[in-house]
Amino acid sequence: MTPPGRPQISSRKRPQQARSTELVAAILQAAVKVLAEEGATRFTTARVAEKAGVSVGSIYQYFPNKAAILFQLQADEWRQTSEMLRRILEDAGKPALDRLRALVHAFIRSECDEARMRVALNDAAPLYRDAPEAQQARAAADRTFEAFMQELLPEASAATRALAGDLITTTFSVAGKRFSETPRTQAQIEAYADAMADMFCAYLKSLRTPA
Repeated sequence: MTPPGRPQISSRKRPQQARSTELVAAILQAAVKVLAEEGATRFTTARVAEKAGVSVGSIYQYFPNKAAILFQLQADEWRQTSEMLRRILEDAGKPALDRLRALVHAFIRSECDEARMRVALNDAAPLYRDAPEAQQARAAADRTFEAFMQELLPEASAATRALAGDLITTTFSVAGKRFSETPRTQAQIEAYADAMADMFCAYLKSLRTPA
């Protein structure tokens, strides 16, 4: 049961048939457009229904409220980011620092490509940020990065790896968001990503070098 004061963010039911799957996809596509055009403060199920060309009742078959729609959009974004993270960091055919550099470039490009959506979802985050479902959605990416840090710094202490991992992921989040808030050219994106990757690699090399 959802605790009092916190909106239910789980979907009411999962689409089982092709027609239902298409309806949910149309709802989520409309939600993306409404969120990008109107922002989180003006995001409503009625606007989503109008954009999708369906009734509000059709939306409530699958999503109990607007928080559930926003959470689904955020969960989809987390899943895509997690898959990108895993695909790049688990590519054993490349040196670890090269993988990290590739991740930096992919992440910064993604932040800039989806800046308006990310800003709007961040504004809506208080609706679901502390929910158990949200914590579970982030767990896979955390495990992938922890395994990568173990590979990258096998001789370091757990505390050192944790500190390095937290510094890198926090920088990703904060610096990436701030950089993407202003429209950027491809050259600017590449230069910024190179600089961030250089900084990370220099720091991690210093941790791998015996004192």
